[in-house]
Amino acid sequence: MVKKEFLYRGKNMEELQEMGIKELADLLPADARRKIKRGFTDQEKILLRNLRKSTKPVKTHCRTMIILPEMVEKTIKVYNGKSFEEVIVQPEMIGHYLGEYSHTRKRVAHSSPGVGATRSSSNVSVK
Repeated sequence: MVKKEFLYRGKNMEELQEMGIKELADLLPADARRKIKRGFTDQEKILLRNLRKSTKPVKTHCRTMIILPEMVEKTIKVYNGKSFEEVIVQPEMIGHYLGEYSHTRKRVAHSSPGVGATRSSSNVSVK
């Protein structure tokens, strides 16, 4: 079985990585395009510099950083408010934000009501 080549708006990964940041911005959605036009923050520039020179996972608090083609196949540890979660960047993530892949809230798992919860729970056994 042949693996299908990844395309982003008609461009393959090699073409995306060779593009300049301004050319890439034309392919991205509007919110990402505006962010690139305004310029990255100092923290985001530091993150990009660290990603270029490091082979190990890079820790960051920049959840609003847009995933660029040069980040593909790298591991980034994104802070979720409590800990750093590892995010392995895939080509399909280009144009999204890092924070989308590091959830800040846990899934709610409800169990039986506790002792003295409400009047209606007095009929439910505590066992």
